[in-house]
Parts: sequence; C-alpha cells; structure tokens
Amino acid sequence: MLPPQARSAETPTHRTHTAERGSFAYARCTCGWSGPARRARDRARQDADEHQAPRPAAR
Repeated sequence: MLPPQARSAETPTHRTHTAERGSFAYARCTCGWSGPARRARDRARQDADEHQAPRPAAR
C-alpha cells in the first residue's frame, strides 16, 4: 500500500496486480483487498478487473 504522503488526487484509489504463491495466483489491490487463491492466472486477473469495475448505485 502506498504511504499516505505518496497518495494524491492523481493516484487511483484502486491499483490491482496479481501475485503468485506456490501454484496459486491471487489478485491484490492498493486499497487492501485481496482476492481468493486461484489455480488459473486468468481467473485471478478477472477477479482484479471485477474489483476495479464501478459498482451500480444501490437503490
């Protein structure tokens, strides 16, 4: 996670990446979110994309 002094209005709230631990891949975000461990790297990337996607407003 970025230290508070490194954050600015130009820094996106969510910056995701994938990481590997053994034979599993998982998505991580600068906001502290971490996706589930996946055997497929593509599924971990999809988890990251879904995390970054804007959510519809609740009614």
